[in-house]
Amino acid sequence: MNTLRNKVQLIGNLGNDPEIINLESGKTLAKFSIATNESYKNAQGEKVTDTQWHNVVAWGKTAEIVEKYVTKGKEVAIEGKLTNRSYENKEGEKRYITEVVCNELLMLGNK
Repeated sequence: MNTLRNKVQLIGNLGNDPEIINLESGKTLAKFSIATNESYKNAQGEKVTDTQWHNVVAWGKTAEIVEKYVTKGKEVAIEGKLTNRSYENKEGEKRYITEVVCNELLMLGNK
């Protein structure tokens, strides 16, 4: 069960083209967000769709695949782990972010 301690699996669509960063160390970083949709019927019987956005980062070979093949609107399945970090913005305010560090990516559909 140790492999399940911090494991995330999501299927969703990219909201924008990925941001690709080539670091001085030679590593490649891809940053993107995906939307997941969940539909349900409310008390009045109306269909309601709830959209959640997830920040995703990918490194190395996975980032290179993202750079070559993944664009806005594409449906992808990702697997990775949740990470939390903080940073200070230009105004000196502390910001917190939760990201999925992607270690596997599967392109779905023909979109």
